[in-house]
Amino acid sequence: MAFQNHTGWRRLINATGYSWAGLKAAWHNEEAFRQESLLCAVFAPLALWLGNTPVERALLIGSLLLVVIVELLNTGIEAAIDRIGPERHELSGRAKDIGSAAVFMALLNAAIVWLLIVFD
Repeated sequence: MAFQNHTGWRRLINATGYSWAGLKAAWHNEEAFRQESLLCAVFAPLALWLGNTPVERALLIGSLLLVVIVELLNTGIEAAIDRIGPERHELSGRAKDIGSAAVFMALLNAAIVWLLIVFD
């Protein structure tokens, strides 16, 4: 099928489908994504209860969503590197380590936000 340059609603519908396919692929193939998504699903309602202001609720939920977003990006990086080839390469390892470090930093950010708001 030739590339079709869709615009307007068709483009939005297609983009939504691609995003849904990406979420499904991450769910089926990545244990870390499943764990962090479940963590988000459990803690997001708790954030609505624990946050005293709309800004606190947004920060609590946003910090959780950031973890999931960074995990998706890390998963994409890992998939692209694995697609290149199975052999070990210093740059491939570095890219994967940096992606993992980004997830760690997002988790650390979430922990700090939650600690500062919940124990204020």
